[in-house]
Amino acid sequence: MKDDTGAVAAIARDGQGYRERRFHAQDGLELYYREYGSSAAERIPVLCLPGLTRNSRDFHDLALRLAPQRRVLAMDYRGRGRSARDPDWRNYRPETYISDIFDLLAVADAPKIVAVGTSMGGLLSMGLAAYRPTCLAGAVLNDIGPDVDPEGYRRILTYIGADRPHPDYAAAIADMRELFPSLSFQTEAAWQRLAEGTYRRGDDGLLHFDWDISLAQALAAGQARYPDLWPLFRALGKRPVLALRGAVSDVLSQATFDRMAQEKPDLLRAVVPGVGHVPALDEKESLLALDDFFARI
Repeated sequence: MKDDTGAVAAIARDGQGYRERRFHAQDGLELYYREYGSSAAERIPVLCLPGLTRNSRDFHDLALRLAPQRRVLAMDYRGRGRSARDPDWRNYRPETYISDIFDLLAVADAPKIVAVGTSMGGLLSMGLAAYRPTCLAGAVLNDIGPDVDPEGYRRILTYIGADRPHPDYAAAIADMRELFPSLSFQTEAAWQRLAEGTYRRGDDGLLHFDWDISLAQALAAGQARYPDLWPLFRALGKRPVLALRGAVSDVLSQATFDRMAQEKPDLLRAVVPGVGHVPALDEKESLLALDDFFARI
């Protein structure tokens, strides 16, 4: 059954504050997104774009914070979360993700949005400004810039390409604490939410990464032609943009963060102390900066 937007009819998650929706990309692959808030809200809707291996669950708390005033869409890219895995790993590339995003905006009848992009999601937000300028009203770039620190890039590539199954969430959380000592989560509940957004229980009863590990093949294939992304950053123009940086990030360097401010003098910036890649968007510094940004747009 489909609704009047062409998406598969939404399934309300009672008490969770969102509706689950599915649609088909142009190549037929089924993709998933969450919808928060009302489609009749007057403020410009928000599109949440997760990091390379992440999914819509990362934005749940932020979406609930914004939903009283704005409609919020949070998508799972192909090969992640509840979206289908692509049978051809070569499709795991930015051009395909941009196409999928445009399909989502068409299906959701959201011609203009504010993008909140974490890591790779921030790069895709810049891509929206370049490929379809009229759709982007503003952007939040969460711990990402036009230059990606090679050390952080190598760490990510090594991590995502090999599954690390665990018998339970306690074991998964212990592994993540060791792998990511600079993450900012202060409570066991926060670590539990992170783990639930990272793993899915497989048919073998074990917890497995909730992404297609062949993503690493696509990244490795593109390493030799890493593009100059500063033109995409410049495409943001005079739109309102907030850049967040984890103070000990190994992906967004201080030098790149400073150059971003030089290239775009009206750039709003905030640093989250003691946090690496990436801020969870629930830290005091993040929330103050986000509230200020959304009050302007």
